[in-house]
Amino acid sequence: MPSDGLWRILRIGTVGLFVAAVGAGLVAGESWLWVAVEWSPPAYAGFYTPSDFFAPGGFDTATTVALLAAAPVKAALLWLILRTPVPGALDRKAKALRLLLYLAVAYALVLWFPIALLPDAVDAALQLALWAAIDVLYLLVIHWRSRVLRAAAGVMFAIGLAGMADDLLDELDLPQFGSGAVVEPVLMLGGVAATVLTLVGQRRDGRWSRGTQAAGWLSLGTVALVIPLNLFFARLPVDTAAVLVVMDAVALVGTVWLAATAREMPAGGRPADLPPARRRATRIAAAAVATLPVIALIHPEQTPHLTYTGWSMGCYDRQRFGDLKPAQRDAAFLCRARNTDGGVPPMFPDTLSDQQVLAYGRALCRAKDRDEQQAILTRAGSARPAWGADPWDLVYVCPEIVGATHPDLLRSSEEARTAEASYVAEQNAKCPDPWPRTKGVVQATATYFLFADGDAGYLVYDPDDEAAEEAVERATDRAYDGGTLVGVAGSAALVGHIEDIIDLCLTVKAFRTAPPRRTAGWDQVTEVPIVSRSGTLTVPEKEGGDVGAGAPIPNLAIAGKGRYRLRVYVRLGDAGEEHLVVVFPGASRKRLTLKR
Repeated sequence: MPSDGLWRILRIGTVGLFVAAVGAGLVAGESWLWVAVEWSPPAYAGFYTPSDFFAPGGFDTATTVALLAAAPVKAALLWLILRTPVPGALDRKAKALRLLLYLAVAYALVLWFPIALLPDAVDAALQLALWAAIDVLYLLVIHWRSRVLRAAAGVMFAIGLAGMADDLLDELDLPQFGSGAVVEPVLMLGGVAATVLTLVGQRRDGRWSRGTQAAGWLSLGTVALVIPLNLFFARLPVDTAAVLVVMDAVALVGTVWLAATAREMPAGGRPADLPPARRRATRIAAAAVATLPVIALIHPEQTPHLTYTGWSMGCYDRQRFGDLKPAQRDAAFLCRARNTDGGVPPMFPDTLSDQQVLAYGRALCRAKDRDEQQAILTRAGSARPAWGADPWDLVYVCPEIVGATHPDLLRSSEEARTAEASYVAEQNAKCPDPWPRTKGVVQATATYFLFADGDAGYLVYDPDDEAAEEAVERATDRAYDGGTLVGVAGSAALVGHIEDIIDLCLTVKAFRTAPPRRTAGWDQVTEVPIVSRSGTLTVPEKEGGDVGAGAPIPNLAIAGKGRYRLRVYVRLGDAGEEHLVVVFPGASRKRLTLKR
């Protein structure tokens, strides 16, 4: 370790350099002030681009105030971190622990930035290795004076290391320990418990001063402040950068505890306890850190209580009504009421509390028509009152009303899938095979579902063709421009329909040679050339969407790559509009109208 003289020079020089840098930042501009106080480039904040920081307008007032307030706090904490180590003899394990603790301090102060330039997995691996060694040495160096206490500390250390290992697995894109919603709180509580047990061990050991232990308890207070501080700043019209500055300054308290633990490592060199006045001041500071932000969160009753906003993490998983427990349904409605996906304005403004939004939602359920809904939304201050409210949103607050007219909205995801499969099977059963005695090499009969508001038709195409997208566009253009039933271009054919319908009966058959034409009983019969460049020709299937065939359609290019003939039969019958698609190998490039 450096001598006391060199240590004092390092301490005075470092803190003096920090103060001078802050002074220079005040003169040079806000971006330099950020660098001086935060010890990183402004753009490293992650939420911003460099242009945000070097814009003519500069920081907002909250960020500038936060930087100016954080500077003296960080200078004082840095002065405490760089105190001269207590002299005294150390065994090999204590020396190793002191060295690793100072390495952790150096990481927290300066090493984090160059290491952050490396891949995230490297940083996670280094952190895991460092703290695994520190935790093992904690168990060996601290005089726990109780096997049970040492064992409990070992278990909590293992849980904390498991959290770091979980982060490393995440960075390596490997399977993690489990769901983040379950694992993360357990790991966080384990880390807090490990700190508490370490502080208890330090007290029972006797070599660490009350000031060091107070720093440890204060570090726990800073961890507890993460959520309230984020909530506090979220309710104020401040920039997110201000939150970063405050949290960064508060986090240095934990570094003070690590440095003080390393400083007072010698067994016989415990410094004198703080005088009573300073001990009382420390206790008051700890109490203030723990309680003042919580008090600041207590607002008057008329202040809006916002549990969910349009960007709340819980709102991204949009579950069906039947998948939610009763206690979760109000939250689901709040998510939808404040949704801003696609840049659309929310149903209700953020000036309304959760309770007000829920009350307006139930009033919308009781509205007789859209005009009454518009009046309610106007009264609520909605930015889009004319839109009204849809039943799939309102079902979460009044299922008994919406379910009476829309029972399908009450279903769970599994029930919805089962009902959809049953409906598709029922519709498929209504479609007969128009050529039951003529069996193709491969064939299928199903309902083809179109868009409810009108659809050009369905495709017979080669989905694996590299130019499939271009071929589909050209076939669609030819169907529209030519006014024909079948528009074809290369490996794609768009088949239209006669009536304005939302579904039709479709049968497809593939033959090795051209079957008889058999045009009797059909309204239109058209034959066109089509190419399969990959050895595949098929019709899109309805897989979880609204459009497509209700059953799997086989590969109609039974001869592999090459040219084929596509014959389309269309008629209006008892089953509605029926289509028969026949495919067989053929080199002809002629378009034939066999019946019209």
